[in-house]
Amino acid sequence: MTDSNGFLSERLLVVAFEGWNDAGEAATGAVGTLKGLLDVSPLAEIDPETYFDYQFNRPTISTGEDGIRVLEWPSAIMYGPTSPGESAVPLAVDAQLRVSGTNAGNIYLLLGTEPSRSWKSFASEILDAALAADVGGIVFLGAMLADVPHTRPISIFVSSDNPQVRAELQIERSSYEGPVGILSVLAIAAEALGIPTLSIWASVPHYVHNAPSPKAILALIDKLEEIIDVVIPRGDLVNEAAEWQSGIDVLAGEDEEMAAYIAQLEQARDTVDSPEASGEAIAQEFEKYLRKRGDGRDGRADGRADGRPGPEGPRQP
Repeated sequence: MTDSNGFLSERLLVVAFEGWNDAGEAATGAVGTLKGLLDVSPLAEIDPETYFDYQFNRPTISTGEDGIRVLEWPSAIMYGPTSPGESAVPLAVDAQLRVSGTNAGNIYLLLGTEPSRSWKSFASEILDAALAADVGGIVFLGAMLADVPHTRPISIFVSSDNPQVRAELQIERSSYEGPVGILSVLAIAAEALGIPTLSIWASVPHYVHNAPSPKAILALIDKLEEIIDVVIPRGDLVNEAAEWQSGIDVLAGEDEEMAAYIAQLEQARDTVDSPEASGEAIAQEFEKYLRKRGDGRDGRADGRADGRPGPEGPRQP
């Protein structure tokens, strides 16, 4: 808990983008879950013509309940509460269907696709909409592929470039240097405008990058709930996360090489997590992780293997 004048007392914008920052669709899955649980409506939408290459982010077509075919274009939409500032205290009958807590009426959402071009203008539009909504803090959700085992809790890293937020929430500053995604561009621009930010990143096992990861979604929601001081119903996520893990267990049981590799990851993770682990041991595991990350094997954070370095997520095993 923080004091009434801290980060949590502000209107908070929770942000996720499809693409480079969204391994296992974990970040967008978490914000999508929130969207379904909060009483929100669209406040602003980015015009896709300016920012998207449709050969890279193609529009999709679907048929509505009325039988009419509809195109959906890549974009970014900001959502706000229908009753800003009001505490959400659900009745018992819908306690599992709504986000609750004193901060629930202060949560705004931004959900979209990472743009293809004109990132500076894109960031300006997003932050103009945030300022118009009187947003006082931004929480970025991201997910990256990493050398982590699916059998252990999903690694979560929370950081902020804002010294007041770090002091208030007792979190770290990221030491990452290298290529970044739209989340970093927005974070730097927001801090320059005086809007404090923090980032929550999940590490998704790189060997299962082709499928959505409900376990990573659940881990992001767990940490988000802890930080922004609300109660978020989990719905079917707990069962889905267990089924996801069981499904990978079955695959590993049929592939000796995969099973041996997972066992190595488990040993490395358990070494780092053990109470007796020294700083030197953790550093050695960290260096091993960085060497593997640098060999181009993992590809992009969203699973497209183009050999580029990973995104601006946590530098930790």
